[in-house]
Amino acid sequence: MSSLLHRVLRALERFHATRPWDHNAHFHRWILRQFPERVDSAVDVGCGSGDLARLLAGRARRVHGIDADPRITARARELTPAAALVTYTTADALTGLGDRSYDVITCVAVVHHLPFTRALETFRDHLAPGGTLVIVGVARERTTVDHLLGIASVPLNIVMALLKNRGGPAPRPVSMTARTRPADLTFTEIAREARAVLPGVRLRRRLLWRYTLVWRHR
Repeated sequence: MSSLLHRVLRALERFHATRPWDHNAHFHRWILRQFPERVDSAVDVGCGSGDLARLLAGRARRVHGIDADPRITARARELTPAAALVTYTTADALTGLGDRSYDVITCVAVVHHLPFTRALETFRDHLAPGGTLVIVGVARERTTVDHLLGIASVPLNIVMALLKNRGGPAPRPVSMTARTRPADLTFTEIAREARAVLPGVRLRRRLLWRYTLVWRHR
């Protein structure tokens, strides 16, 4: 790595350390637009401290959040008003769904921690007829398109950090989530496996190092 590139990366790290913002929460409003205004039940897999689960409570009669970290689910309960009708379970993502079915299943920046095909099969089997599965995921960069989107995301990331932290570089907490690890699958591999499990699935590469997946159970 050249000395100049190293200095640029260090400068970006310092910039974002003082202007943090939640990349995953950026997609929450988009997620809400993928299913009907009112549904009976929804579950957020890998719910973290419950930000998306609380938003889902405005659209669903019953909402459940699942996370493997007991510290995080405890924090989610603390942050969630009793009137919101949101419950939380500390459980593995692939076993915590139990024997229920849901009208909406969401999973944000979590599925790359799981056996991908098995996770999709589990979500499919727990989705009620007419229900919607929405995933915001992370893929391993490999193709030219991947790298170009990553490069284009850098200035956008800076702009978003400035907009989210108007008034100066004062540190602000972001949502509590479990520690992440790099993705193993490329977008091409993800698309191939998803189409085999979920006929008619819609996938799209996104800026800010994410992709989206939407599937409706006909």
